[in-house]
Amino acid sequence: MIRRLCLITGASAGIGAEFARQYAALGWDVALTARREDRLVLLATELQEAHGASAITIAADLAEPGAPEKILAALAEKGRHVDALVNNAGYGLPGTFFNTRWEEQEAFVRVLYSAPLELTHRVLAGMAERKYGRIINVASLAGYAPGSAGHTLYASVKAGLIKFSESLDAECRALGHTDIHCTALCPGFTWSEFHDVNGTREETNKTPKWMWMDAAPVVRQGIEAVNRGQPVVVPGLVNKGLATLTRIVPEPLGRALVGSQSRKYRRMD
Repeated sequence: MIRRLCLITGASAGIGAEFARQYAALGWDVALTARREDRLVLLATELQEAHGASAITIAADLAEPGAPEKILAALAEKGRHVDALVNNAGYGLPGTFFNTRWEEQEAFVRVLYSAPLELTHRVLAGMAERKYGRIINVASLAGYAPGSAGHTLYASVKAGLIKFSESLDAECRALGHTDIHCTALCPGFTWSEFHDVNGTREETNKTPKWMWMDAAPVVRQGIEAVNRGQPVVVPGLVNKGLATLTRIVPEPLGRALVGSQSRKYRRMD
């Protein structure tokens, strides 16, 4: 019997790699995609040895138009379809909207927003036909926070993923697809390579340790949430508290507080 397959973007490290480990441990096969093929191969070997999972690796750059279609075509050639989709690929773009090239911003939007939407759209019909599907969009606590300098597009796309996930989950229910669930996973500070790539590791290391989570509990709560049909989940008590604060603090005060801290988490040069 062929096991269910989970497609994970940005699977070469951090939260994406942890999703692969946890789904493989649950008895799933996995399809791993990211730009760094060498890391994908190492992870695939690990999962095959540890869990007997079939791990398909597909090196792809979601910033390239047509990448989602090519990824799914590669799976189709192997006779596989997607039962669960984890849209995890992402990064922080250093600098402000003023001092970055539009090509950089365009690629950013494609990777963090357009590609997740396209992948979701392309796998939904098959999920509906098989009467089963799980979609996890890795958003961020930043999607709840007021906008601030240096977060111009990051918070915007994450907020968009949250609303998209809520709306799609509601649409699936309304259309009678009761076992197709979509969840926005909204982590706060999580130990990964994200801040190294973003160039803010030195500053974020000054953040109190109690504000940070390991990837494993973040991923576990995401999988549990999508399985029970919860459209949005904020992992961790600290992050839940911060998300609640964004709803009750007056907007001008919220913008002032976030703005005063923005340089700690985003490069402004």
